[in-house]
Amino acid sequence: MIISNPVGVEANKALLAAADAAVLAHRDALAKHSPAELSAIRMEGADGTPTMFIDVLVEDAIIAAATAAGVNVLSEERGWVDVGSAVTLVVDPVDGSANAAAGIPLACFSAAVAIDGEFTEALTVWLHTDERWWATREHSEFRTSGRTTVAGAAVSMLRPHPRNWEAWSRVAETAGRIRILSCSTLDAAFVATGAIDAFVDAGSDTHRLMDIAAATILVGASGGAVLDAFDRPIGFDTDLTRRWSGIVAATAELAAELRALIQDGAASRTTT
Repeated sequence: MIISNPVGVEANKALLAAADAAVLAHRDALAKHSPAELSAIRMEGADGTPTMFIDVLVEDAIIAAATAAGVNVLSEERGWVDVGSAVTLVVDPVDGSANAAAGIPLACFSAAVAIDGEFTEALTVWLHTDERWWATREHSEFRTSGRTTVAGAAVSMLRPHPRNWEAWSRVAETAGRIRILSCSTLDAAFVATGAIDAFVDAGSDTHRLMDIAAATILVGASGGAVLDAFDRPIGFDTDLTRRWSGIVAATAELAAELRALIQDGAASRTTT
């Protein structure tokens, strides 16, 4: 599939090859294996989290396609695959692995292109439908909702944990509507298109780079803002032990208000 924007800029060919490989591998995995097989833990990923069989199947196909196209890959399971290129795909092969393994159609392939360490374009693909959202740092065909305040906003969130319950509750009580899709990259695409106003990890430090790398381009070019709740910079880094509490919002104003709610909630927890 060739993707281009109104000014005629085409998507990186390695990025498209990786996306096509992911869609085909995901489809093949669902056809050939049971949910129990797909959800079985096969290894510990390079990011330190368990790797399901469905992750292995899709990631192997992506790495083969990307390296054949001559680019490096930074992926959550295998980590850094270096072929000596100035171009790297920062890839989340199956974001929403548990959803995908169970047959719940809320899972995505998502990748950002980094050239000499700078993100330049990104693509997120809804694996069950092959719907695609692509943007470069300078151009996007999408626009966020433009909302500037949390009150009344439609906000998607990661599920709460005991460690961030206070911050999670502050966001949930202020927003107008809360959703939990368990697929960060799909949530980010919905922010870019204006379907929802924001998506946050409310201070649990769950996000890895590949969870939010594509959002920095896709949402940033669509009028929104992507930042960390605790003001840590988000950029290319091969250290997959790093974590963020990502805030993906329709505007910088909305992102700032969400950050304040999360920081206030975190501060309340440490003083009680």
